[in-house]
Amino acid sequence: MSPDRSPEQTHRAVETVWRMEWPRLVAGLTRIVGDIDAAEELAQDALVAALEQWPRDGVPPNPGGWLMLTAKHRAIDRVRRKQTFTRKLAMLGHELVTAPSEAPEPDDVVEDDLLRMMFTACHPVLPEQARVALTLRLLGGLTTEEIARAFVVAESTVAQRIVRAKRTIAAKQVPYEVPGADELTERLASVLAVVYLIFNEGYSATAGEDWIRVELCQDALRLVRILAELLPAEPEVHGLVALLELQGSRLPARTGPAKDVVLLADQNRSRWDRLLIRRGFAALGRANAVARDRGLPPGSYALQAAIAAVHAMAATPEDTDWRRIAGLYAVLAERFPSPIVDLNRAVAVGKVHGPAAGLELVDSIAPGALAAYHLYNAVRGDLLAQLGRHAEARAEFLRAAELTGNKAEQTLLLDRAKDAR
Repeated sequence: MSPDRSPEQTHRAVETVWRMEWPRLVAGLTRIVGDIDAAEELAQDALVAALEQWPRDGVPPNPGGWLMLTAKHRAIDRVRRKQTFTRKLAMLGHELVTAPSEAPEPDDVVEDDLLRMMFTACHPVLPEQARVALTLRLLGGLTTEEIARAFVVAESTVAQRIVRAKRTIAAKQVPYEVPGADELTERLASVLAVVYLIFNEGYSATAGEDWIRVELCQDALRLVRILAELLPAEPEVHGLVALLELQGSRLPARTGPAKDVVLLADQNRSRWDRLLIRRGFAALGRANAVARDRGLPPGSYALQAAIAAVHAMAATPEDTDWRRIAGLYAVLAERFPSPIVDLNRAVAVGKVHGPAAGLELVDSIAPGALAAYHLYNAVRGDLLAQLGRHAEARAEFLRAAELTGNKAEQTLLLDRAKDAR
């Protein structure tokens, strides 16, 4: 190693490596010491050592391997101070003696560790909010402060969720393992749902000043790409990759210069990220191919990705094949029924058959099913406005503005209410 960087450059390098290596570091250390809290503490110790040594000695050729080796040495030191853990000392000592001094973990071990951590953090025994917080902490490398800021909640709330989640994992003796084939489908659905929720919160924030939080979208994309590498034979993993890549391609066009909301029909499509669109199409192709090979129909995420792909193929809003989108939503509603799918289908039906047909479908949704969902009122208001029923439309936009906790979206809805005269 040679100190060929300035102290400031070295500190930035440490921060970058830390964010990239944190999931692998904590996952690998959890396998070794069998405790998430202890693994995090050891990882933090390794970070402190890096901050002390790298500015003086330079960034090592294999930063991740250096951090893991340092953390293992810290683990041995800790075990030596606790004589009751002599068995773990022998195990760790043997591993360090037999492994090359700075050799990285074998790829299959690293992959297994990441998968174990994902399935542990997203275990169904945890409430959904706890799964999200723990996943972002352990696999996204976010601090409690960053998670709290992203979801507009108190830092103490996030900290409590993470602490309770770890306690639950310990109390319930949740195994640190990838589930067997008989459980994989059910448990994988939980993992994918958490990643999807993280992306959606970044794509359209439920509260706060900003409508989008790009960092959350990027974290979700990184997690689902890792999953696709680790589980290449699972079609819905590729389906979610496709959906998030295609949705993520629109992020640059979703807000204006003042961070105001720009709806799909008004977006400058030249600002859509063409690389993400190509990646999305490729992932959708993989999802469909893997499903065919396994004799399975397209899953929910693949069907949603197919809808996003239709939008991505349209050079202008007028070029959008709404008939195909309505058909895909009909399949989605039949195979994965939900009021939100019906609401989205109503928008597409309104584009194909007119606003009256769309409104009829909206009004057929079970009463109260979307009573607290602001987009129900927003969609209904839009269809009423198209029909010239402006007073009713205005009431719907005002109701939608009351229900949303996002300031940027609230401003848009209030503006629409003013226009509905």
